[in-house]
Amino acid sequence: MYQRILVATDGSALSQKAVDSALTLAAQLKAEVVALKVVPHYPQSYFEGSAPIDLKAVGEIELQWLDAAQKVVQGVQAAGEAMGVKVRPETATSDLVSETVIATAKKHSCDLIVMASHGRNGLKRLLLGSETQHVLTHSHIPVLVLR
Repeated sequence: MYQRILVATDGSALSQKAVDSALTLAAQLKAEVVALKVVPHYPQSYFEGSAPIDLKAVGEIELQWLDAAQKVVQGVQAAGEAMGVKVRPETATSDLVSETVIATAKKHSCDLIVMASHGRNGLKRLLLGSETQHVLTHSHIPVLVLR
């Protein structure tokens, strides 16, 4: 059925449910998993009165975030190995999380995307948007959403 599953994680408890489900499904189907953590760029504000941020400091912060992301996906890899599932850890730096999820799934020829929904609704959903919703509406690859 599914041969390669992409699981998107942000390291949260909710996304851990998606990771656990993806690994369990992959073990049952003898599928491979691509574990993805997308890291945003450091926000730089140029509003009046804001303090300028040293570009070297920004680079160091982004590197720390990337290192933390690598640890998250390596944790998924270790959990997968314990279950007999081959996991490829992937990190990406982008402010366009949903587009990066879809692009990574295509890049690795994934035939299923697994991710969590944070369950925002009402005004929060309107203002904050939903990366999961964007993946659902723009992906041509099936998406399994866990809550």
